[in-house]
Amino acid sequence: MSDKVLMKGNEAIAEAAIIAGCRHYFGYPITPQTEVAAYMAKKMPKIGGTFLQAESEIAAINMVYGVSSTGKRVMTSSSSPGISLKGEGISYLAGADLPALLINVQRGGPGLGGIQPSQSDYFQATKGTAHGDFHMIVLAPCSVQEMADLTVKGFDLADKYRMTTMILADGTMGQMMEPVSLDYEIAPPVEKPWATTGTKMERKHNIVNSLSLVPEELEKLNFERYERYKKIEETECMYEEYMMEDAEICVTAFGIAARVSKNAINEARKQGIKVGLIRPITLWPFPKAPYKAAAEKVKEVISVELNMGQMIEDVKLATECKVPVTLCNRAGGMIPSPEQVLEAIKKAAKGGTK
Repeated sequence: MSDKVLMKGNEAIAEAAIIAGCRHYFGYPITPQTEVAAYMAKKMPKIGGTFLQAESEIAAINMVYGVSSTGKRVMTSSSSPGISLKGEGISYLAGADLPALLINVQRGGPGLGGIQPSQSDYFQATKGTAHGDFHMIVLAPCSVQEMADLTVKGFDLADKYRMTTMILADGTMGQMMEPVSLDYEIAPPVEKPWATTGTKMERKHNIVNSLSLVPEELEKLNFERYERYKKIEETECMYEEYMMEDAEICVTAFGIAARVSKNAINEARKQGIKVGLIRPITLWPFPKAPYKAAAEKVKEVISVELNMGQMIEDVKLATECKVPVTLCNRAGGMIPSPEQVLEAIKKAAKGGTK
């Protein structure tokens, strides 16, 4: 085990990406993720890598497309409005079945909004990043250590399934500093026979393209892609359960909201309230199984979010409407306090919204 070092979440992402073999980064500055780009600007030239501050987010994502088509590990990062600008390119990546890592350190919105932390891009990440039938794998860290760990994991998943992986963090995760271990065993590179690496007159040309003008062929591609998605849903769901063994109330949250919720749960337990936490780590695929199990024994689920209520819809679907699911939230860059979450827990213990 290596010694831990004190790092910002954004810096941990960048260093973990380098360790994972990423040598190509294209981005554009926007708060609160700019440290990712700044770190890459400083480190990439020293290790023979490529850093390029593109003229726009649109340019950056298309540069990612080009490098990914050659089989290299490549990353871009942005914050909420910037991700929207990258949307068309993200859809092109999906249409060409190209792996890439995309970082979204969220800020408040809509519009330019503010630079404070938010979780209001949940719908965008998990339901509708851009046009067409496709998904991204979406990973939600709740510590600086997980910012690094899930970056390495994100590259592996992207290569394994030939698709984009997104790290969906909030501004707090990007800006906070914590000790982090960067001691990883990196898996050997995945074979990419589809990559445009030059034929050397030894094979047919590889063509990377998201255009398919024959509807029967495009339909086949979509069905094949969704077979892959089904496999991911069956094998790649990740989540954490905290004090759920005897819980009568379930709190669910991701990112910074999960950390706040744990503090509230610990205090509630001191007051004799049996409450636990389910924290989804993969937001897509959403880990339905623990919620389905919880719905058989708890009397209420409380979804704690930094938005107007987005993940709560997936929670309701996963619990199959067997128990009430209520929202405890702040929005616009505000974070729920442990006291606010505790009050929601107490209300549920007294009978909740029934």
